[in-house]
Amino acid sequence: MTASESSVNGVITKVSGPAVIARSMGGSRMYEIVEVGAAGLMGEIIRLDGDTAFIQTYEDTSGISVGEPVVGTGQPLLVTLGPGLLGNVFDGIQRPLEELRQSAGDFIARGLAAAPLDAEKRWLFKPDVKVGQKVEPGDSIGRVAETGTFTHTIMVPPAVEGTIAEIDEGEFTVLDTVCTLDDGRPLCMAQKWPAKIPRPAKNELDCTEPFITGQRVLDCLFPIALGGTACLPGGFGTGKTVLQQSLAKFSSAEIIVYVGCGERGNEMADVLSEFPSLSDPRTGGRLMDRTVLIVNTSDMPVAAREASSYVGVTMAEYFRDMGHSVAVMVDSISWWAEALRETSSRLEEMPGEEGYPTYLASRLASFYERAGRIECLGKDDRTGSLTIVGAVSPPGGDFSEPVTQSTIRVTGALWALDASLARRRHYPAVNWHRSYTLYVETLRSWFSKNVSQAWSGFREELLEILQKDAEPQEMVQLVGPDALPPQDRLILETSRMLRDCFLQQNAMSQYDSSCSVHKQYRMLEMLLAFSSKCADALSKGCDLDEMLALPVREDISRLREIPEDKCDEQCESLKEELTASFDGLSVSETIS
Repeated sequence: MTASESSVNGVITKVSGPAVIARSMGGSRMYEIVEVGAAGLMGEIIRLDGDTAFIQTYEDTSGISVGEPVVGTGQPLLVTLGPGLLGNVFDGIQRPLEELRQSAGDFIARGLAAAPLDAEKRWLFKPDVKVGQKVEPGDSIGRVAETGTFTHTIMVPPAVEGTIAEIDEGEFTVLDTVCTLDDGRPLCMAQKWPAKIPRPAKNELDCTEPFITGQRVLDCLFPIALGGTACLPGGFGTGKTVLQQSLAKFSSAEIIVYVGCGERGNEMADVLSEFPSLSDPRTGGRLMDRTVLIVNTSDMPVAAREASSYVGVTMAEYFRDMGHSVAVMVDSISWWAEALRETSSRLEEMPGEEGYPTYLASRLASFYERAGRIECLGKDDRTGSLTIVGAVSPPGGDFSEPVTQSTIRVTGALWALDASLARRRHYPAVNWHRSYTLYVETLRSWFSKNVSQAWSGFREELLEILQKDAEPQEMVQLVGPDALPPQDRLILETSRMLRDCFLQQNAMSQYDSSCSVHKQYRMLEMLLAFSSKCADALSKGCDLDEMLALPVREDISRLREIPEDKCDEQCESLKEELTASFDGLSVSETIS
């Protein structure tokens, strides 16, 4: 809708940065989308006072003057959902960047509009229902092969039901009518949904299956469930963005929605250049065939920054409603919260801690509450899940600041990144002493059934060794490791092996950038077996230095570079080598 196609609802009386105040806006509604000024800038009403509206624009207001018109659309921010989302790159308000580039060049001009989905591309639609069949919200009426590896389910929109009066098969655009109900209502392949309202579900279900990340420190020590939430805080340079990109590439979610919310332009440029060239380890096709990118860099107006997270999670809910497991990566929640703070200050609201609005915690909670595992709408027996991993960028790495604390309170896992680990080039730089997860008991039975019954015991043993390692560190700083008793030295050496060979991963390695849970189990099994053999031999009086010099120790350390299909064979061979090495060591020590 343009200003020429609508009646003028109001007139601008004040402009302050991206904030605009307009009068004569009677009849407008909160969060209604409006077009501001002669340029038709897109904005959102964030406060109403009589017939005066406070508007936050999604674009730069340079050149806008008092007296220009404001046009109401009567609608909130709507997300267009349908075939064509996957593989696409959008800005924070769902304008396709490629379309904008073709029309305006490399720099986005103000007031540009573009349809979120290509209205001219034709898709082959194959019906799932017949004439006379009754349908209800969430039912599948047909399917479209959206990419080479993904079939898009065309669903009846929420709050729509009826009997099929007419349905066609063939090639259609997303706006063409493919189905007509008995009340004359047409259905097309695209549907719209308000970004800030959660999509409905039939039932909420328990989250019992893990969200496999391919990162050993997360999957083994701090796992989350499909449908769970995680907070990923860390200071500058700790690897938040790289870790989230690794999750997007290697996690077990079927669909990835990556939201670059207020990130630096060079980081998003890396994402845009790298993702289209990546192959999908799950399907062998293109990774972008199951990925949606939302790009909102730090120089864009704050209103669009806030909107980008809601647009991303709404898209994710749409794919979840088809019965898929979906993951949303938000980088970073801190810039989203700063957008709230800037908007709140312009509204002259009472500030909370560090100037953030008092409703910061409730806004964060309502966003993360959109995660979960559900029974989808419709007569089909479908379940879907939505997992949210939100990065947080606390100033100076201070986890006590409001955004980090508010996020930790509403998420189920804390993956705390440590600047000291990053400085030592230990990646992922997840601090195993500060991190935690609330999903261990929920997922225990899955790991016992699908990996090994010994999995939980190995995990607890690993945590115990890492905890014991912290105790003699002060003594090491004073007198050095050689002055410690052999038992304490063994704890230090075992902990170092576990840190360097298990918890640390090489993102540039073909075989170590991602690790299956089965390989994780076999690696941990061999590392703990070596530790156990050392402890037994040490109790018999064997020399610790000789044990640490055994060639089998180096072989175990190289398991991370063994291909997945050769891991079992290599581990069985190492078991025999391990037994032979320590048997020989015990005999030689006894004879002496």
